[in-house]
Amino acid sequence: QVQLVESGGGLVQAGGSLRLSCAASGNIFSINFMAWYRQGPGKQRELVAAITSGGGTSYVDSVKGRFTISRDNAENTVYLQMNSLKPEDTAVYYCNFRRVGSATYDYWGQGTQVTVSS
Repeated sequence: QVQLVESGGGLVQAGGSLRLSCAASGNIFSINFMAWYRQGPGKQRELVAAITSGGGTSYVDSVKGRFTISRDNAENTVYLQMNSLKPEDTAVYYCNFRRVGSATYDYWGQGTQVTVSS
C-alpha cells in the first residue's frame, strides 16, 4: 500500500502562486508515474501534470508555462508549483501514484482545495 498526503492548498488572488506537496509513504517501490489531477465544481477530474520515473513531464494545455511538476526522490515527495493562477484553476487537487506491472495500481491522496479569487 501507498499512502499519499497532500498539502499546500489555500485561497489566493488571481496572479498569485501556490506550491502543492504530496508526501508518499509505504511501499513506493516501482512507482512508474506520479501526477496531479484536479476536479473543479461541476467538472470531471482532469489530469493536470505528470512526471514519470524517468523524469519526463507532461502538462494539460491550460497550465503549460504556469505550472511545474517536480519530485524529490530522497523525500518521496512530488510538488506542483503553480504560478499566475487564474480563477479557472479553482479545484480540489489530487495527487496520484501509479504502479504499472502485471496489473495497474492507482493510489490517491485525500485532495487539497485551491481557490483562486478574481
